[in-house]
Amino acid sequence: MTVWDTGTKTKEEQMTILKLLADAFHEGGWGMWPILTILMITISIVTERSVVLRKAIIDKDKLLALLRSQISAGNIQGAIKVCTGNPTPMTRIVQAGLMRANRTEPEIVAAMDEASLREMPQVEKRTGYLAMLGNLATLAGLLGTITGLIKAFAGVAGVDPSQKATLLSKGISEAMNCTAFGLTTGIIGLAAFAWLNGKTQGILDDVSEMKKNVTNLLASAKAALHG
Repeated sequence: MTVWDTGTKTKEEQMTILKLLADAFHEGGWGMWPILTILMITISIVTERSVVLRKAIIDKDKLLALLRSQISAGNIQGAIKVCTGNPTPMTRIVQAGLMRANRTEPEIVAAMDEASLREMPQVEKRTGYLAMLGNLATLAGLLGTITGLIKAFAGVAGVDPSQKATLLSKGISEAMNCTAFGLTTGIIGLAAFAWLNGKTQGILDDVSEMKKNVTNLLASAKAALHG
């Protein structure tokens, strides 16, 4: 078999799969449309959140090492430049504390806490919707299943016996396709929520750790200066 034949076969297989999916969607009836809408919203949220979290992640160990070298040398402006040169939620929060480096420790902590109130909601927002959308997709699939079965059994009442099998199979097909699509969309939503929530929690933990480390570095630098 030539390379050209292999490519043609792959393309034909892809077209066959697409046709099967299209047929399954059509057989699923009206219940497929709300599930498709939920799937599209889920994908858009996952894409947007992935981009935001990717930009928010920074190597905290490297950042801490740079800040320690600058703060230990008494170069607060240099530490601020390190933060401005790497704009992320974490560095903006740390920068807020560094801008109050000549103040008391409670004031430094308060400045970073205030910055956290501005920055952290941007990291956390919309992720929680994914769990809700996953549950909605499952429930929408269940609703489609119930309506499909109702249609199947109601449709066979009072019809010609030769048509009962066809009507029953169509109703059951609608029910099963809705179930499969709803469960698949629900699994995608819940899996994406677990993944993004883990990433978000990791960023929150890193920010909390960095705030404490910077506070200690500034306190140590002041103690060394006055000692």
